[in-house]
Amino acid sequence: MSAPQFLRLSKLAVLTSLALSSYSQAAENKGNDDENIEKIAVYGQHHKNYITEDAQSATKLGLTIKETPQSISVISRALMDDFSLDNLNAVLESTPGVTVEQIETDRTYFKARGFEITNFQINGMGLPQDLGSIQGTLDTSIFESIEVVRGANGLMTGAGNPSATVNMVLKKPTYQTKVSASASYGSWNNKRFELDASTALADDHAVRVAFTKQKTDSYLDRYEQDKTIYYLAYEGQLTDSTLLSVNYVNQKKDADSPLWGALPLYYTDGTATNYDSSTSTAADWSYWNNTAEQIFVSIEQSIAASWFIKANYAHIENEQESALFYVYGTPNKETQTGLSGLASNYNYKDEHDIFDLYATGKLDLFSREHDLSFGVNQADMKKTESSLYDANQQHPNPAPSIDHLNTWDGSAPVPTLNAGLRGGDVKNRQRSAYISARLSLTDSFNFLTGISQVNWQTDGISYGVNKAKDSEQTVPYFGAVYDFNESISSYASYTETFVPQTQRDINGDYLDPITGKSSEVGLKAQLLEDNLFITLAYFDAKQVGLAVAIPNSSPDDTRFYGADGINSDGFEVELSGKLTDDLSASFSYSGVNIEGDDLVKDYTPENQFKLAITHQVPTIEGLTFGLNYRWQDDTKRVQVRDANNNALVTTKQDAYGLLDLMATYEITDNVGVTLNINNVTSEKYINSLYWAQGYYGAPRSYAISVNWQL
Repeated sequence: MSAPQFLRLSKLAVLTSLALSSYSQAAENKGNDDENIEKIAVYGQHHKNYITEDAQSATKLGLTIKETPQSISVISRALMDDFSLDNLNAVLESTPGVTVEQIETDRTYFKARGFEITNFQINGMGLPQDLGSIQGTLDTSIFESIEVVRGANGLMTGAGNPSATVNMVLKKPTYQTKVSASASYGSWNNKRFELDASTALADDHAVRVAFTKQKTDSYLDRYEQDKTIYYLAYEGQLTDSTLLSVNYVNQKKDADSPLWGALPLYYTDGTATNYDSSTSTAADWSYWNNTAEQIFVSIEQSIAASWFIKANYAHIENEQESALFYVYGTPNKETQTGLSGLASNYNYKDEHDIFDLYATGKLDLFSREHDLSFGVNQADMKKTESSLYDANQQHPNPAPSIDHLNTWDGSAPVPTLNAGLRGGDVKNRQRSAYISARLSLTDSFNFLTGISQVNWQTDGISYGVNKAKDSEQTVPYFGAVYDFNESISSYASYTETFVPQTQRDINGDYLDPITGKSSEVGLKAQLLEDNLFITLAYFDAKQVGLAVAIPNSSPDDTRFYGADGINSDGFEVELSGKLTDDLSASFSYSGVNIEGDDLVKDYTPENQFKLAITHQVPTIEGLTFGLNYRWQDDTKRVQVRDANNNALVTTKQDAYGLLDLMATYEITDNVGVTLNINNVTSEKYINSLYWAQGYYGAPRSYAISVNWQL
């Protein structure tokens, strides 16, 4: 990949903080039990096991997971706390069917069912974007749970891939006073402090504040992080039927000596490199700072016993500032020479204004009760970015040479960056109108249907490419759920998405949008007095029209054609909940078969197995043990091919498993201590083969935390 491509860092993919809250829940919190008001979900509750019944990612109909005809996984606050899943990467590593492509220290992509995840939500509100990478690591301290709906979900997210939708559910204020704090210390001088407090200001008003601070070194040479998160949430009952929510989030992450690019994975003779796990290509002067500030306002108006209208508004600003150093080339195995460095400054800023208005409620028709939701959404997004190179490195020859990476100390000339300025100034607007319904045809059979009309407009120039384009698509949604009894149901669904494209074909015309389709059938069951949830699913997904460069077209005016894309099908099994009074578990298996793109097929693990268990020791009150295990089979990437497209050099990553252990002891009702040991066996593995370069995952590490709650 060329250096300019590395510099095209996408916007902060996950935008934090919009607190959606239902009138019915606020009423319940204050002791007003009105059963006629539809409940959307219950937040603010610490789940004592790993089962969560409600999710709002797939529709706005207030359905439970069992009533939704798609595979939905929920990572609860309990699981995040037990295993110190403090960032989104760690959470999604434990999520069924999701692959975390950690390509650099501060940039990550996520994949599901063979496709990149670009669909994100906050409390069920779609956040449109054109790329799926995350700059920095998104902290999870402000979230109550994280929902993942696998498959295409265009009804709620507009443009996107048939991969998955990640919905982050914010903590919300409670009407009982609750205060908690946690302090931890771990390997590589990892220091973290969390404070979370919530209370009622009056009978009808409540606030919640949270603060997180983390400073840590790293197993990687020279790499350091400094994170600060502020969170403020307000909820108030303005009238008997009007609920107001306001949320503010400020997140800042400063990283010193981050990876930009990663390690070379093969030598000039074609054999694999094998560096120390701590090896880094970052210069000692490099940095990558990310700041995100967001404010969200939500007003919900009850208009009937079973109907309400909700208006949501979000204003979000993300900024990045960095001085980066990229190492490229292929080293000689004997001399370890052959690597050079490229320096650059990169600056980025984006602003988002998102408005969502919808109504939802119940209808009586043909002597049966049905659910209906409809609304409109508009998102305005603008981003500016600039990349500045050293005059002598714009076409990097000469460039500073790098000695043996295992012994290199990060010393590189501090560049004078005064030439090669490139960048972009792009505006996007997404508008959508949507309607969804659940029709109760019999006591046992429900049919879901919906449609979304999405328009995506782009204007501006990015790295010399005119991005002006207007795309429009109608996205359907169909599903059915049949209840065999109160515990077991079957389901089927079909959904679509689309992704606008700004590439041009041989005639100079814009390519049609990428279209995605996803079909799914499965079984869901709630057993053991509803304490255990099981899902069995088969899926078949396809994406067509992906832009592929026409061979031998001009580098300065590359033309493309719409390829057939990727087909993927497979099985998923998930079990989560409370097996006994003392044993909670989350288990999943996913298997995927990919056709149509050998590169994607090679670097995507075909089989994944994930297991998290906690056991409360009955003979020692307050003592809990747990394990979190993730396994994936082998992956590879063809690095060099001959003129006949035969593989000459291939990087391989053998199948591997990662085991984390935890132990918690409650010293008193208010004070506890937790020990976490990650990667117990110190397994050495390459984080990702998503790119031609890669780096190793963290070896064994320890952390101990003291937790207090009022």
